Amino acid sequence: MAFHQEYLGVEQPAIGQLIRELRQTLKLTQEKFAAQLGVSFPTINRWENGHATPSPLALRQIELLLNQLVESPDGALRECSQAIQGKYLPSRKLKA
Repeated sequence: MAFHQEYLGVEQPAIGQLIRELRQTLKLTQEKFAAQLGVSFPTINRWENGHATPSPLALRQIELLLNQLVESPDGALRECSQAIQGKYLPSRKLKA
């Protein structure tokens, strides 16, 4: 079954790649990232591997997290989040 859901201009499996890069930028395991979003480890795993699509609420939480990173005082986090934004959300302007 292919996923054709689109959110913020990002199609699955690009959403899974965005989630993986964001999680790795934060240096979090799938388990810790899942806890931060209030979902289970298998859920994060399925998202990253393209076997499931995040709910609209989860996608909104991910967007908010990315927005927070763009505003981070940590230059490295800010740069990484801006790179993720440019790669997956080029048509969206997140707060700088």
